[in-house]
Amino acid sequence: MAQGSQTLKLEKFLDNNLPPYAILSHTWKDDEELTLRDIEEGRTDKPGIGSIKLQRCCKRAEKDCLGYIWIDTYCIDKTDSIELSEAINSMFRWYKKSNICYTYLLDVPSDDNPRDLTSEFRKSRWFKRGWTLQELLAPQRLQFYSSDWRCLGTKGGMCSTIKAITGISRQFLLGIEQLSNASTTREEDIAYCLLGIFGITMPMIYRERGEQVFFRLQEQIMRTTSTIQ
Repeated sequence: MAQGSQTLKLEKFLDNNLPPYAILSHTWKDDEELTLRDIEEGRTDKPGIGSIKLQRCCKRAEKDCLGYIWIDTYCIDKTDSIELSEAINSMFRWYKKSNICYTYLLDVPSDDNPRDLTSEFRKSRWFKRGWTLQELLAPQRLQFYSSDWRCLGTKGGMCSTIKAITGISRQFLLGIEQLSNASTTREEDIAYCLLGIFGITMPMIYRERGEQVFFRLQEQIMRTTSTIQ
């Protein structure tokens, strides 16, 4: 499901017939984000950061000549457990297929210098969240934006700074051991956010303990590797 950058209407597309689109990467502010119901009922201007993200993302997409945007807070029906599970398994692919990813850093001011060792950019919550790691790796084009939507730079142009923050080199995909500094709301989410990176799928079971989820993840990785070999 994607949203028209001019119409603000939600539309569904098959993976093999996707139009050019921009995708947003951000951290949530739960009490202020727009929901699927808000969009369906036309409440796109309600108070809070959610409506600002929508407006600025649409304007940016229009400037980039893109007719559609994808924002996870309302392009996924989180009340539908099947759709939510499918979305999490597909997330890496959706970010990878995007024409550009706008990464919005709510906690970074516009006058910040990311190359400064004491910059707010380097301390941003976005770099500490497990779910955003695949959103950093998947897109070919990624731009970072400050709290008032000033472009801070691109992933390609800031590789050395990003490596200093995350320890992730340009040449290597993220390994499980590099997730030790990333946090998620639930312990098991750290395993689920790796599904797209490893190109595998498995059902989400939030009743499990964290170590059991990792056991299933490792088992699925070994099974996939064995099949490829």
